[in-house]
Amino acid sequence: MDQTLKPCQGSYLKLFQLLVLVGLLHYCSGTTQVTKSVKDVAVLSCGYNISTDELMIARIYWQKHTEMVLSVISGKVKVYSKYENRTFTDISNNLSIVILALRLSDNGEYTCVVQKNKTGSYKLKHLSSVTLSVRADFPVPSITDLGYPSPNIKRIICSTSGGFPKPHLSWLENGKELNVNNTLLSQDPETELYTISSELDFNVKNNHSFMCLVKYGDLTVSQIFNWNECCAARRREKRRNGESLEMEEIPPTT
Repeated sequence: MDQTLKPCQGSYLKLFQLLVLVGLLHYCSGTTQVTKSVKDVAVLSCGYNISTDELMIARIYWQKHTEMVLSVISGKVKVYSKYENRTFTDISNNLSIVILALRLSDNGEYTCVVQKNKTGSYKLKHLSSVTLSVRADFPVPSITDLGYPSPNIKRIICSTSGGFPKPHLSWLENGKELNVNNTLLSQDPETELYTISSELDFNVKNNHSFMCLVKYGDLTVSQIFNWNECCAARRREKRRNGESLEMEEIPPTT
């Protein structure tokens, strides 16, 4: 169905008019899905080609829900404040917009509206939507040796950062969760990304195989730390005797 709008007095269509238009005609459009990671680049296609001559008599609007992202009016591009310096349009590529340095807040549905001026009034020529999903996966945790807080007790720390949503870290040995009370969790107020770490003390006179497991949403990442008491004892003996440790395999592995 074609819908005709009266010409606007200003250079830009009033936002409420655009929202009414989108609401009335959204059922006519399909929605495509784009999935990217935080800090990546997303290209959202309007799925519509337009010539240079047509561009001068056209209005192109990109918006996210009720928020304006970018508009092209008679060939002039305007990028709205939240997207300034990281968003631009690629007219030759199906009127796409390109969003740089993706943030979690960029998640959502984006709508592209194309209107053309014919005989003094603007008519809707194209309407499409793109759903952008921005992921923030935690990398595999790293396990670091923190030395000996007391004789025969070794301390290690497991940490990972840069993910979302809020994670939970646990230590397991032989499939059983260990009781650890010193887990630290922080969230960057700007990026909303989390950092999590946890220390674990253990007796070096026993063999161990620990798993550091991080859960976030429906996903998990993990790392294994193995300790062989026999090899560790030989290493300590060589140190006491001043022997070279070159070519010796260090028992704790991750």
